[in-house]
Amino acid sequence: MEAMDLHCHGALGHSFDDADAAGVAAAVAYHREHGSDAVMLSLVSAPVDRLVHRVTELRRIVSDVPGVLGVHLEGPFLAPRRRGAHDPSALTDPTPEAVGTLLAAGDGILRQVTIAPEIPGALAAIRAFADAGVIVAVGHTEADYATTLEAFDHGARLLTHAFNAMPGLHHRDPGPVGAALERDDVVLELIADGVHVHPALIRALFAAAPERVALVTDAMSATGLGDGTYTLGELAVEVTDGRPVLRGTETLAGSTLTMDRAVEVCLRAGVPEDAVGEAVSTVPARVLHGR
Repeated sequence: MEAMDLHCHGALGHSFDDADAAGVAAAVAYHREHGSDAVMLSLVSAPVDRLVHRVTELRRIVSDVPGVLGVHLEGPFLAPRRRGAHDPSALTDPTPEAVGTLLAAGDGILRQVTIAPEIPGALAAIRAFADAGVIVAVGHTEADYATTLEAFDHGARLLTHAFNAMPGLHHRDPGPVGAALERDDVVLELIADGVHVHPALIRALFAAAPERVALVTDAMSATGLGDGTYTLGELAVEVTDGRPVLRGTETLAGSTLTMDRAVEVCLRAGVPEDAVGEAVSTVPARVLHGR
């Protein structure tokens, strides 16, 4: 079974937000050499017109690049307080006009979008994207348990990097993770780099959601390179010992993870080998094919 990464931003100094054809091909090839047979090209938040332009460019670029699953818009429909490494000036509400424009531009290549379900217009947008065949993920959100369940009722079926950029799993307020665990049709992304999520929680998540965890890299352009200063969208990122943060902060800015290393981290955390294998193959395949 093919290993798939549903959430990847680039590698070798190339970001899928702005890399040319050669850069996109090089970044995808690097991830294919390191455990991902196919990758989703994730774009960070940007103004809608800029995303339309980039999606149009990528449709042309990826026609000659093997191993591309499509495009994932990680924004701009995110909660400002949970934006992580996204440019706050790029965030906006998902109006019908914005959703329609992105669907028209992304026809045939837009496969996935991350939305915070509590922002104005989000539930209608989730329904519109889902009805158009786009995978909708809940993420970068302040949503509580009930609002997240409502998003799933409207067609969302994925949780963007579980535990990160969302309220935690509290015993009286289960939040987005608790809501996702309740729904057998929802898959939870997991960044297993040993930084984003503690090994004990990695192990616990696999046990709590069998056959519903999808390993993702969330890898940014610094992946495959050494420490230094890079960019994610319009923001500067400092990488130290492989850990990327927004310059001058402790806010994680994606990762420098590859899928082969994610597998190793899960195995070291005590996750059974067959469960790890499913998390890179059959589980993401089920997300992509709607089963």
